[in-house]
Amino acid sequence: MTKMNSIRFAEESSLSRRDLTAIIEMIPERARILDLGCGSGRLLKALSQLRNARIMGVEKHQDEVIQCTESGVPVIQADLDDGLPDFPDHSWDFVILSRTLQAVRHPDMLLDEMLRVGRTGIVSFLNIGYWRARYQLCFGTMPETRTLPYKWYDTPNIHLGTIADFRNLCQSKNIHIVKEIPLPRDNDQSHLFCRAWPNMFAATCIFLIKK
Repeated sequence: MTKMNSIRFAEESSLSRRDLTAIIEMIPERARILDLGCGSGRLLKALSQLRNARIMGVEKHQDEVIQCTESGVPVIQADLDDGLPDFPDHSWDFVILSRTLQAVRHPDMLLDEMLRVGRTGIVSFLNIGYWRARYQLCFGTMPETRTLPYKWYDTPNIHLGTIADFRNLCQSKNIHIVKEIPLPRDNDQSHLFCRAWPNMFAATCIFLIKK
């Protein structure tokens, strides 16, 4: 399927998030995909249909596990904070963390686990260094943006960091960043600033990583 057809399919499938569309473009045909914190399974379903991928999701919340099951997406209900003990080493071609890393207790340990069970990791990362978030912090309030829509007291995001923070974490753990795709806010067209200064102008960044 062509890139234009993939984007059209993503839009028709309610994959309006720009990072999800970009992740689809990174996946080859017939790959084995494990999605950690898969939610309702919409990304996995799209990958199954677009890439003929072998898919599996891991999700903690019962209501979203039910949504996966109803849409035909295979899923295991488990807490990512407990690691991935049910999966053997290198059993998946790609392991995806789509806006999930910031919501777990030990992001560094989860990175180790995803690169143990997968040959390649794809991390979609929310950037607290984004200029809109910085602007709000300058005025003494916790950020609320389109990608970070929660109040400070009810947010599931417990380990927010910047793109620079994630790069430093990978360096400290000898994780190789193969590719980095900074993305502006959904429906924002400021690609030039985003590419030139991602830590300031990227609302989200996708990292392709390997050990």
